Amino acid sequence: MTEFWLISAPGEPTPEKAWSLLQDRTTREADLAKNSKIHLPELKIGTLDTLVGLSDDLGKTDSYVEVVVKKIASYLSDVLEGDSHEKLAENLKANGEDPARYLANFRWDVAKYPVKLPLKNLAEIIGKQVSQIDADLKTRSQQYNQVRTSLQQLERRTTGNLMTRNLGDLVSKEDFVLGSEYLTTLLVVVPRSSAQEWRQTYEKLTDMVVPRSSKLVFEDNDHSLFTVTLFRKVVDEFKMHAREHKFLVRDFTYDENSQDSERNESQKLEAEKRRQFGPLVRWLKVNFSEAFTAWMHIKMLRVFVESVLRYGLPVNFQAVLMEPHKKTHRRLRDALDQLYAHLEASISGPQETIDIPGIMSNQQEYYPYVYFNIKLELF
Repeated sequence: MTEFWLISAPGEPTPEKAWSLLQDRTTREADLAKNSKIHLPELKIGTLDTLVGLSDDLGKTDSYVEVVVKKIASYLSDVLEGDSHEKLAENLKANGEDPARYLANFRWDVAKYPVKLPLKNLAEIIGKQVSQIDADLKTRSQQYNQVRTSLQQLERRTTGNLMTRNLGDLVSKEDFVLGSEYLTTLLVVVPRSSAQEWRQTYEKLTDMVVPRSSKLVFEDNDHSLFTVTLFRKVVDEFKMHAREHKFLVRDFTYDENSQDSERNESQKLEAEKRRQFGPLVRWLKVNFSEAFTAWMHIKMLRVFVESVLRYGLPVNFQAVLMEPHKKTHRRLRDALDQLYAHLEASISGPQETIDIPGIMSNQQEYYPYVYFNIKLELF
């Protein structure tokens, strides 16, 4: 899992100076993180009331889009059925890049999200885009899952132990007496340890059992499958005495057409699964990229809105993406707290008299600088 801290600090006196100071404290003086400067375009700000309301809305959209991104990644992992993390990572790209690299090199997509639009409109565009992806994912996954589930049900019927599995693929027409008015052939599951007992006793379990009619058809690790031919009129009595010896007579009627139909159904489902697999994987790859890049644009909208609410107008702040090095989180937090301690004093006064509920209201952690945590735990 890769963790990033998306922060912003006021441009004191300029964004470039703020960036240089942050670099000095967190990379040059102490190697605590790898930092990337975030370039945000000039976005339409609107009114303070709009920003306060938008702050809450963006938090909800952020959470929703994150869920959709992880849902796509998780389902792609499911569809690839056991491929390694490395193979999965090869398919999870954002604009052709590794997600972490895309984030570190973030550039606003002005073609998809025109900066001339109000911030609320941009948030709505992203929300609707991801909502449509989510709806399409539900439809496509249901179609594929239906085929896969039907195939798995057929496979379960032809696997497992002899007590429960379908027996049609283990027997042939020659194993049965067919078309007789008086005789019938049963299939009996016998514990392997009792196979000799079966051979010695099956003719004596009831009258009217055809001598030497039992034949071993199949064996697994625990059981043997035998046939036995007898008169129809004693079937119930034979079953009762068989149970006393822990021999299980399976309910089975040989139907050649039914066996062929089941094999054909399995082949059709396999073909349908293969037909859907390629387009589905391509759709998941494309729309993971779409959803992930939308998610990062929401993150950037949030840092922009919170920075304006926190630091005021005119817009003068620097957004930075920080990737903390291992075991440096506490030291990095202390360094940032010391670097921006003066911001706490500058905003504490107004907060005592003016309540602005939109500022970081859906974030439990509070720092004197704008801060968002991004964990790229995608699968």
